[in-house]
Amino acid sequence: MASRRLFVVRPRDIALAVAVMAIWGINFVAIETGLDHFPPLMFNALRFTLAAFPALFLVGRPQVPWRWIVATGLILGVVKFTLLFAGMAAGMPAGLSSLVLQSQPIFTVLFAALLLRERPRRLQVIGLLVALIGIGVVATGMTAPVGAFLLIIGAAAAWGLSNVVARKAAPPDTLRFMVWASAIASGPLVLLSLLIDGPSTDLAALRAIDGQAVLAVLYVALISTLVGFAAWGFLLRRYGPATVAPFSMLVPFFGLASAALLLGEHITPLDLLGGTLVIGGILLGLTRTRPVRRAQVPTFTSAAPTVRASDRSPARQGR
Repeated sequence: MASRRLFVVRPRDIALAVAVMAIWGINFVAIETGLDHFPPLMFNALRFTLAAFPALFLVGRPQVPWRWIVATGLILGVVKFTLLFAGMAAGMPAGLSSLVLQSQPIFTVLFAALLLRERPRRLQVIGLLVALIGIGVVATGMTAPVGAFLLIIGAAAAWGLSNVVARKAAPPDTLRFMVWASAIASGPLVLLSLLIDGPSTDLAALRAIDGQAVLAVLYVALISTLVGFAAWGFLLRRYGPATVAPFSMLVPFFGLASAALLLGEHITPLDLLGGTLVIGGILLGLTRTRPVRRAQVPTFTSAAPTVRASDRSPARQGR
């Protein structure tokens, strides 16, 4: 039976949720910094290798079938983040990347409809259409290469598909699930880096490593992935995705602000208009006209994972 109880978020948990969004927004600056020192594939390999080891030996065995861990590692770790890193390396600004990546709910709904036979709600469709218009506004005003923009869109599509996989996996422990998925992503990324970038390029990047490069890797692997997911998983367990999902809309705010402050990126009026449409449209899609059940299904947010609530209530379910 649907519950009408109002779940009040404690002030300290609101502060924690905002802090996680800040971590994931600033993550795009860390990615930009890391890409100044490493090829995209190598940087991605370093990120997931460090996120998996030694944490893999501390979190315990996976609690979901291996097929979902492998699928998440390949789709989210290898495809999504490789496309994101490649797009930013090709010229897509950090701040705009954090914004355009928020188009992932569009693809989540599409993949859910195609693969899970879920029928989107009317407000959801309207909200995602508004968000799509916002992405178009951003694309119209940007000076980044079209190819770089399309790579970020591809990353958002991969993220949407990984959301559907995560919903099928229904991991009871988000952090443990992500550590094992990171371990799965690590091997293929190292191999791809050696094959595509070449051992000599990777070795040269390691020889030229400096303090900034080390901090960038540590931030994206430990702070953004492990600390961010641990805190996010705690909030999901305490309040459910319907309550904490809207906080993920703060990621582009922190991404754009930190990129402007730390990297000197310029925010145009079109960026602000497009960003408002994207965030407003996604929030509209989260709006409900009837009470929701307490048991809901999380999916991954930005920088890593966003969450969305399912209309159904199966067992609990991602820079």
